[in-house]
Amino acid sequence: MSVRLRNSNRNDYKLLRLRDAHSCINQRVNIIAIVLEFGLPKTTRGTGNFHFMSFTGNDDKKGRSYGCRFYFNDQCCTLRLIDETHHQIGMAVNIFTENAESLPHVAAAGDIIQLCNVTLRTHIKEVNAVFYKNSSSFALYRGNGDDDDDFVPYQVYSKVFLRDEDKMRINMLRKWLVNFQIPAESSDFPMLREIKEGHFNLAGKILHCWEALKDNWFVYVWDGTDTPPNAITSMLEDEINHPLPLQLESLPLPRDVLCTLPTVGSILRIAFELPIEKNHLNVLKSGKWAQFINIRLKVYAGLWYGVFTSHSKLRHTPNEDRLIAERQRLYDDRISLKSRNMPIGSMPQSIDSLPESLCITKVNHDHVRHLTLMDVLTHSEVTAKFKCVVRVVAAVPYQGEKFCTPAGKYMMRLTLEDPTARIHAFVVDEDGETLFDGYPGTANVKRKLNRLLGVTECDDSIVVNDRPRNPAWVSVCIKSYYVSKSDVWGSRNFRIFDTKIVDGP
Repeated sequence: MSVRLRNSNRNDYKLLRLRDAHSCINQRVNIIAIVLEFGLPKTTRGTGNFHFMSFTGNDDKKGRSYGCRFYFNDQCCTLRLIDETHHQIGMAVNIFTENAESLPHVAAAGDIIQLCNVTLRTHIKEVNAVFYKNSSSFALYRGNGDDDDDFVPYQVYSKVFLRDEDKMRINMLRKWLVNFQIPAESSDFPMLREIKEGHFNLAGKILHCWEALKDNWFVYVWDGTDTPPNAITSMLEDEINHPLPLQLESLPLPRDVLCTLPTVGSILRIAFELPIEKNHLNVLKSGKWAQFINIRLKVYAGLWYGVFTSHSKLRHTPNEDRLIAERQRLYDDRISLKSRNMPIGSMPQSIDSLPESLCITKVNHDHVRHLTLMDVLTHSEVTAKFKCVVRVVAAVPYQGEKFCTPAGKYMMRLTLEDPTARIHAFVVDEDGETLFDGYPGTANVKRKLNRLLGVTECDDSIVVNDRPRNPAWVSVCIKSYYVSKSDVWGSRNFRIFDTKIVDGP
């Protein structure tokens, strides 16, 4: 770490405030400011150095030399800085270095960066700074330092000289940051219950980061609300060969991690558009709230997920932020409703009227409160009984002639979802008799199943297969059980019981 302290000020040294940047276009300046937002490293195109290697051909009698050029692309990241003079929008800084390890590894949004010898440019009428690897340098300092004498940077690039005025500047920014809040409207940061496909800003709590596959990371983000249900476009006949996934990851989260997550409110998975190394995720601290800027929201197989693109950023978000306090209050209000007779706190927020919305099925446990599927998955006992509000999004088999085994007993698998999770639940033997009210015939069983699945039928009972399905919310009873005593948790399954599809209009 190459940091030198200088007590005397040089006449040619000038520390620029961000508001004065417009007057120094095309000049090299020094800046100390707060990191408001930052993106992840990406490879540049055409900004790297090249090296020329020459050699003489062995078979060339004239001794002629040949050569080739080897290009090495730089790594780049973009920071957005603010200070007390320019904090509404801030100023972008594009940093170029020879590798990702040399780029600023900001420990937390709100930390302080010292930039030396950066060049100010303009782009689309906005002033920005450019950090060149051969002539610029930087140092990163903690932004929440309580010690007025803490001027030891946690990362340095090239040589940085720390003067008395630099230390005074760092202290002033730390004190200013304590009471600073970025002006942001709630409409600029929709809750998960308000999202649509496209690019959005999100404010949420980071629950976990997980490498599902090598260099394939997911960030789990939550704000206490439910994502909207999506139409299911897959063909029911394809379920046996191409089943709807239970989760976006190739493997489910380990149970010990799953049990630490909230059971009410959707958990959004955010993937990364570009490969990312683990040390770049150190800033995503579990249990902390963060603002994600320009996240792309998409739907896959009916499941919401986000993509952190090359244009996405993370923003400094103190725990006292107004948006965060608003989300926490709404969640606390929602949870407090659990103790009432009508436990809306664990109901999907898309259900406006409980009695009318749950009219397709009837269960025999009206006194039992509804739970979420995350409650089911994280229950402390292997065998238990639950009542949940779900959508039935798939069924295997779907062909009417295969609903029963050769012995004439019901045997099928349903895919259930709510805003918190998806599970498979079996319908077996007498539970099928309860669900379909005995054996009313193949056509009637399929008609009832279609009501669960949201399948559109014409007046003559002809099924419209090419139309997206929007299954209704229904109340079901679920029991968990295991099939192997040697691995009770690994062999845990679920089945529907004490649930009946009522006759429709």
